[in-house]
Formats: sequence, C-alpha cells, structure tokens
Amino acid sequence: MWDDFDDEEGAWDEEDESSFRKEHEKIFNHPLMKKAKDILALTRALVGSLDEARRELYGSIMLQDAMLISSKFAAAESSADYVSKMEKAVFIKVHAKNLNGMTYQLAMEETHAEEHLELLRAAIEEYRILFKEWLSQLDPNEKTDDGWGVFTS
Repeated sequence: MWDDFDDEEGAWDEEDESSFRKEHEKIFNHPLMKKAKDILALTRALVGSLDEARRELYGSIMLQDAMLISSKFAAAESSADYVSKMEKAVFIKVHAKNLNGMTYQLAMEETHAEEHLELLRAAIEEYRILFKEWLSQLDPNEKTDDGWGVFTS
C-alpha cells in the first residue's frame, strides 16, 4: 500500500526544516499572535473564576473564541493568498467581537469586578488596532479565485 511513495522524491530535508522553523517563529513572534496569547490567558483566568453553572454556560464559548483568534491568525499568516487571509480575518473579527460581547454579559450578571472584565476588553481593543494595521499591509493583488467570488473583485 505504501510502496507508491518514493523515499528520495519529496523527502523532508534540513532546508525544509529550517524554512518551517523560520515560518513558525515569524508567526508566533508576530505582535498579533502575542496579543492573542494575552487574550487567551485573560480569558482562561476569567473562565476559571466563574461559578460552575456560568462556566458550563459561557466557559467553552469564551475559550473557543479566544483560541480561534490565534489559530485563525496563524492560518492566515501561513497563507500567501489574499482571499484566504481575508476569510480568516473575518473569522478573527467575529470571534474577537463575540468574546468582547461576553464580557458585557458577565458584567450584567455581576460575575466579576468590572476591572477584570476591562482588562480583557482592553486587550481585545489593542488586538483590534494591531489587526487593522496588519490588514492594511495585505496585498489584494496576491489572490487566486477559489470559485466563490468572495474578496476577488
């Protein structure tokens, strides 16, 4: 079954490894990724301090939003295609806005001191500013039409 693969052709070599490591470092040292990690840490702290009922109700949603911000950014940065980057950018925006909105829900339910919720809101605002800067640097000419027509005109 596996005889179809030629060990020599397309083998992973040191140059591939070096290229992979450089790309990984570029993504994980990017200011947006660092801020996304801050958002995730703050979200984990907030969720960890929720009572059991609210943790069950809101915790997984909040953590999912926080985790998807960083994973979608990593996916966008690893792509050279403008359309792919923009698709990921929309997801990042939606998850960041959802997470920010949850802080107001928690405030209404008086689950946390406003200062704790404001820390997460401030981190999301800092992310938004960095995000807009990142978006402005994307080249709309670096795109391929995937047949769906989104972000292609």
